[in-house]
Amino acid sequence: MQIKEIQQKDFKKVIRFAIQGMHFEEYLKNKFILNAYGQYFWYLEYTNATQVLAAYEGDKLLGVLVVDMKNEPKPYKSFWKSAYVKFVDVIQNLFFGSGVMPYNEANKAMYEKYTEQFNPDGEIRFLAANPDSKVKGVGTFLLNELTRIKQGKEIYLYTDTNCTYQFYEHRGFERIGEQSIVLELQGDVALKCLLYRKKL
Repeated sequence: MQIKEIQQKDFKKVIRFAIQGMHFEEYLKNKFILNAYGQYFWYLEYTNATQVLAAYEGDKLLGVLVVDMKNEPKPYKSFWKSAYVKFVDVIQNLFFGSGVMPYNEANKAMYEKYTEQFNPDGEIRFLAANPDSKVKGVGTFLLNELTRIKQGKEIYLYTDTNCTYQFYEHRGFERIGEQSIVLELQGDVALKCLLYRKKL
C-alpha cells in the first residue's frame, strides 16, 4: 500500500464506499436521491478538508481518510463543488430538515461538552475502505499515516451506531459522548450518535 494524492477519476468509488460503509440506503430508498446524497456527502467532506490521504495498491484505490485540521489551509475548495453542496443543503432542508435536525443537534451538544475538557486540533471527517477489496488493514494504515504526520495532535470524530464505530475503539479512541436519537426520514431510524477523541 502507498499513500498518494487522490485521483479525481476515483471520486465515484469514494462515493460508493461512503454509501455502503455508512449504510445510506437505510435512510434513502430512491436510487437517484441516494447517489445524489452520496455525491453531496463526498463534496462536503472533500471541500472542507485540509488533508486527504488516499491508500492505493498500484492504481487501485483501497481507502481514503479526510481530515480538517485547525488553522491549516483548505486546498480542495472548489466553486462548483461548493455550489453543489449549497444546492443540496437547500433541498435537504426543504424536504428532510426536521428529519435530520436531531442528528445535528446531538453532535453539537456532544462537541460543546467535549470542548469543556479538551482543545481539539482537528477532526477526522471521513474514513472509508473499499468494501470489495481483499486487502486488509487499510483503515489502520491510513490512521497510522495520520499519526505519523500529526503526532501529538488532539483529534475527534463523529460517528453513529449504524457505522462500524468499534473500529475506532479497537485503535485507542475514547468515546467521549453519546446520544440516542430518532431520524424521521423515509420511516423512523433509531440510532445513537457517538463522539470519539484521541491524542495522536
